Amino acid sequence: MIVPDFWAESGRQHKAGSKQITVRRYGWSNESDADAQAKAEARAEDALQRILSGEKLIKREPKRPYNGADGVPIREEVLARHGEQVITRNAYGAHCLNSPNALFADVDFDQEAPSKLAYLAFWLFAFACAAASISPRNWPLFFGLSILALIISAPVVNLAARIVVAARGGHEHNARTRLLAFIAKNPSWNVRVYRTPAGLRLLATHQPFEAPSEQVTSFFTAVPTDPFYMKMCANQRCFRARLSAKPWRIGISAHMRPRPGIWPVRPERLAIRNAWISQYELAASQFAACRYIESLGSGVVDPAIQAVIDLHDRESGALLIGAKLA
Repeated sequence: MIVPDFWAESGRQHKAGSKQITVRRYGWSNESDADAQAKAEARAEDALQRILSGEKLIKREPKRPYNGADGVPIREEVLARHGEQVITRNAYGAHCLNSPNALFADVDFDQEAPSKLAYLAFWLFAFACAAASISPRNWPLFFGLSILALIISAPVVNLAARIVVAARGGHEHNARTRLLAFIAKNPSWNVRVYRTPAGLRLLATHQPFEAPSEQVTSFFTAVPTDPFYMKMCANQRCFRARLSAKPWRIGISAHMRPRPGIWPVRPERLAIRNAWISQYELAASQFAACRYIESLGSGVVDPAIQAVIDLHDRESGALLIGAKLA
C-alpha cells in the first residue's frame, strides 16, 4: 500500500513537423514536493520516449483518487498516520481508513433487483403483449402494452425481490447467515460486525491479511462485497473503511470544492476547499459512520489488528450510543 503525502504533475512535449505529442505524468513522494516533482518529470520523460519508440501508452493519466492508471497509488489528502494505517480524505470529503493488513468488507443491502432480472421481465411482458395482439389490426394495442411493460417491469421485479428477501428473514438476517456459513467452513476466523447506513461492515480480527490473496477473495465472494471494492483492494494492496459521514446524508448538498475534489489542490484554491471542509467537519461530528453489533467466530483478536479496531471504532464513532448513522 502506498499513500503519498506529496504529489506533483509534469509534462513533456515532442514536435515533429505539424504533429505534436504532449505527455503528462504524476509523481509522488513521502519526502517533499521537490521529490514528487522530480519523479513526475522522470516518469513523463520515460513515457514520452516509450511513445516515440512506438509503444502504445496513454498520454495523460486519469485524475482519479484511487484505482486509476496502473502504477498510480491512492491520491487523497493524508489527514493522519498511525503506524501503517493511514487516514485520508476521499473525493467527496469523508475520512477513510486505509489499511495494508486489516480486512474490511462492506456488505450493502441492495434495495433493487439486478437489472438483468428487470430486463428479462420486460421481454417476458413484451412477449405476452405480442401474443395478446397477434392480429395486424392490433398493432396499436401491441405498442400500448409494450410501453406498459417497459414501465412496470422494473417495479414488479423489485417488489418481487423485496418479498423474497422479507420471506427469508430480511437483508440483515440473510447477510448474517452467509457470514456464519463462511465461518463454519473456516473456524479459525473471527469477524466484528458493524451496522452501516446501507448494510453491514465486517472486520476480520484473527490475523492480518494481504489484499491480493485467495483467502481474501474467498471471503469477499462469500459475504459478498462490491466487485469494484474487491478490484481496488487488489490493485492498491490495501483495505478501506469510511470513518465519517457522507455529506449528502447530513444535509450538505454541495459537492466539496473545487471540483472534482481530487488531491492535490492548487494553493490559490485551498481557501475554497477549506471553507467547505469546515462546514462538513462541524456537521459530521454529530454522526457515526457505523455502529458495532457483535463479534462472530473464534473470538481471536490478533494484537496487530487490535490497534486497528481501536482506531477504527474511535474515528468512526462505532461505539457512540445514540449517534445517528450517516
